[in-house]
Amino acid sequence: MLGFLLRLLPFWVREPLLIVVGSVFGVRLLYLAVAEKDWALAGIGAVFLVVTAVRVHVVVRALRARRNHPAPTQPQPQAAVQQRPASAAPAAPAVREKEPNAWGQAFAAIGVFAALGAAAWLGPKLLPSEAHGTPHAASCPGGQETEPPSAYRKTSGAVTGAELCEALNTPDLARLLGTPAETATGASASNGTAALTDGKVAQPEARIEFDTYTVNVSVTYNDLSIDQYVKLMEYGNESDVRKLKVLGRPAVLSSDHTMQIEINFGGSGGPVEQGPLARTLDVALDAKDSGGYYEITVWSTSGAFPDDDVLLDITQQVLPAIPERAV
Repeated sequence: MLGFLLRLLPFWVREPLLIVVGSVFGVRLLYLAVAEKDWALAGIGAVFLVVTAVRVHVVVRALRARRNHPAPTQPQPQAAVQQRPASAAPAAPAVREKEPNAWGQAFAAIGVFAALGAAAWLGPKLLPSEAHGTPHAASCPGGQETEPPSAYRKTSGAVTGAELCEALNTPDLARLLGTPAETATGASASNGTAALTDGKVAQPEARIEFDTYTVNVSVTYNDLSIDQYVKLMEYGNESDVRKLKVLGRPAVLSSDHTMQIEINFGGSGGPVEQGPLARTLDVALDAKDSGGYYEITVWSTSGAFPDDDVLLDITQQVLPAIPERAV
């Protein structure tokens, strides 16, 4: 349908239009090819520019032919001259119908479609992200969707998973991870309890997912101090254990593998497997290390994670944002 409509246009409108469109698309594709290092886009852009160059050559030849061979004036019919009475005054010469100006048509078409091409080129940069389909960052779930277990009511100062999520899900998180161009693709929160405690220890949790990294934060309201936790690590598989202070509180850095569970909705799930390596920072709830701790973990599906300074920066931003309650 589009090809049929283009064939209906006059030559001096159709060809400048195709030249402008071909130039805009060709240059745009070459620009994207250089930015994304995609040779396929570069080839397509080169084809557009070659076809455009051929059309420019055709238009130039047509303009030269029109200038060198102007259209002859139409002669007056001989029969009409012979039938004139002798006394009649000679008729005025026939006025030649003014032909459209080829150059005017060409420049008008180029101007219109150059404006359209500029709008298509600059639109994504000038319009807000919502207007050109940039995905929004994932938002945290509402805090009143489910009632927390009784352990939360019995624990003074316990926060919820939704509050942890709001503290973690900030625009600066991607920048701190070293991936400022990424947008959070997932955000979740839960009001769970610690394992092997019969539901008596509150353990809220929140998770923010990016294309590169995943960040998880949780709080465990038990009586385990960081010092005791470090001693337990000596019997576990944790590696690269390092004690330090964060915001004036005892803390410990460690590495361990995550767990990977395959769920098959058509049948039984697969076995629990060892997942990628993760880096974790545990920070005491208070400076006295009287029990309980925050835990911030970062990992990626590739098995890589940022250095310890990144994890420290995230922790120093997230912990002050978690609501403080009387204990």
